[in-house]
This record gives sequence, C-alpha cells and structure tokens, in this order.
Amino acid sequence: MSLKQNFLLRPDITFLNFGSFGACPKPVFETYQRFQRELESEPVQFFMFSGPRYLREARESLGTYLNASADDLVFVSNPSYAVNMVAKSLELAGDDEVLTTDLEYGACEKAWSFCCKKRGSILRKQRISLPLRSREETVKELFAGVNGKTRLIFVSHITSATALVLPVKEICAKARSMGIPCFVDGAHAPGQVNVDLGSLGADYYTGACHKWMMAPKGCAFLHVKRELQNSIDPLVVSWGYESATPSHSRFLDYHEGQGTRDYSAFISLPASVEFMKEHNWTEVSRNCRELVHRNASRFCELLNTEPLAPVNDEFIVQMLSLRINTPAPEALQAELFRRFSIEIPVMRHGDQNFLRYSINAFNDQADLDRLFGAIETLRKEPALLRP
Repeated sequence: MSLKQNFLLRPDITFLNFGSFGACPKPVFETYQRFQRELESEPVQFFMFSGPRYLREARESLGTYLNASADDLVFVSNPSYAVNMVAKSLELAGDDEVLTTDLEYGACEKAWSFCCKKRGSILRKQRISLPLRSREETVKELFAGVNGKTRLIFVSHITSATALVLPVKEICAKARSMGIPCFVDGAHAPGQVNVDLGSLGADYYTGACHKWMMAPKGCAFLHVKRELQNSIDPLVVSWGYESATPSHSRFLDYHEGQGTRDYSAFISLPASVEFMKEHNWTEVSRNCRELVHRNASRFCELLNTEPLAPVNDEFIVQMLSLRINTPAPEALQAELFRRFSIEIPVMRHGDQNFLRYSINAFNDQADLDRLFGAIETLRKEPALLRP
C-alpha cells in the first residue's frame, strides 16, 4: 500500500494545504474511533479509570518524541488555547510590553492584543525584514524591540502565512541571558522539523499534533518549564482545581481535570508517533522538503517574485509561501478549488498576500504541476491575478 492510500483525503482534490489542519492517516483515525467507541460503551469506566491512564501514556509518548518530561506537558485542543492559557495568566501591568514579530499567526496575535488591552499593557510587533538573510540578522532585528519594559517574547517556530523557520533556539538563548521569558508557538513544527524541548530552552512551548504529526483534530500541547507551571491559571475551573484527591502535579490537575470532554484525539497521539516510526518519517520529510525546494524557483519566476528566505532546510521546510499579486485573495483561493480542484490557501497578512503550498507524504510532482498550470491560466484574468 502506498502512503497516499494511507490517507482519507478525497482522490479528486489536489491537496496542497496540509499546513492548515493536517490530515489523519487511516490507522490513526481507526485508533481514534476505537477510543470513541470504548468511551461510549462504558463512559463511567472510561472517564474515571481507563481514560486517565490513556492520557498518561499519551503524554509519555509525546514526551519521548519531544525529549521532554511527560509531567511538563499538558494536552490542549489547539495552540490558540495554549496561548490564551499563558497570556491570561501572565502578570502584566501598566506599560509592560510583550514583544513579538510582525509575522505571527493572527489568532495568537489577537489573544495577546486582548490581554494587553485589558491590562493597559503594550503588544509590540517588531518588523522582520523579508526576505530573511541570516539567522543572526533576524535575531538582531527582533531584539531591537527589547527595552526595560519587555516582560515576554512570543515568536513562531515556523510562521504561518510566510512559512519561514525562525531561529528560535538563538532567540530563547538571548532572551534567557537578558532574564526575559520566551514563549514559542510551534504550531507547525512537530512532525515537520525536529523539536527537542530538552535543548531548545523555551519557557513555554505550544505545538499542534493534528497538523504535521497527523493526530486527529483537536490534539495539541503546552509545555511549561517546571518552575513556571504554578503560575498558569486554568482557563476552565473544574474538578482539577484544588482537587480533593490531588495528583503529584498541580499543573496537570488544573489543566487536565476540566469536566466532561471527549479527549480521544489526545490519547490517539501514540498511534501517530508509531505511524511515523513505521514509515521512516525522517526520510519522508526529507523527500517532501526536496520537492518543495526543487519547485521554488519555478514558482517565483511564474509569479514574478523572490523567495522569502534562502531556499534550504535552515529557513524553508515542507511549506513554501510566495508573494502573490491578487486584488481578491479569497476569490482566487475559491477559484483554484472550484475550477481546478486544488486546495491551497491564499492568505492576507498585513498589506501583502501569500500563496502557500505545503507538501506531505501523499504529494508528488504532478500536484505542483497542476498548480503551476492553474496559475498560468489565471494570469490571463486580472480580476484574480496580476503579473
């Protein structure tokens, strides 16, 4: 069976948007459904006894994959949830500042904006020059925004709209030397690049498992350094808060014990890890990166643009974003789907628009050839695409 046959994706769609929500392989999805059936067959036993054991086993599997202690990880439904956990717990006052880049994911930016406004604090968005030239230059540009009021640095591991790998290890190290906590949004990182939380040095790190790790939808995590864990308030106060039967970790009590919810996606995570191991995902990912890189110059020439960074593993992995001159990005995206059966995002970010293709195990050169042909056709329609 080919890897393409392992996925549930519609065969009539050229799927070049793995980056948005991922796609779950059949054996992982079957594990997910098996847990859901077990839950419904005996809900009391599941929620009171077997479920908590499955959660612990899933955290241990994730901890091994990320080189982190299972007790420093908590499952959440998505990275936006994790960002809200930290943002709403952070003690900001007066003119305190949270420093981020102008390349961040909109939902997370909104969370920080909301919390800063509530406290009268400032969200400072530092401009990062594109195209990226070097890791050192990016670090220098970001830290030009640091001042005596900076209380936290929030930065993506891999950006969403621009699909760029940022030098998060260097950023965390510099922030630590200045006594500033660092929060890394790794929504796109686990499964696409090696994430070693034991050496990265982030104070807070969130990642999505339902994207590049291919877990069922609604599976993500937050990792918090142990000395900071008791400062994170629960977004939902329920039985885990000041539990009558506390476990060894208040962090886990507060954030796992949140009332009745179906956490089958969380406990299916070991099946995702096993799927990647069984299919040698290091090689799969390398082949995907090569396909992304091999086509970069071709698309840049077609769209009369330049890469947003040097086209190598240091900056660009399984996604490539390209500036695209369109007066109607939403209409262009819809037309690519309607007329050409191509699922690909066309995103607004600030005053620019980006087309982003992402590649995983089921993609091949023919998929990118279809995209190339579709863009060639649409270039003749200036209402959608301009030279």
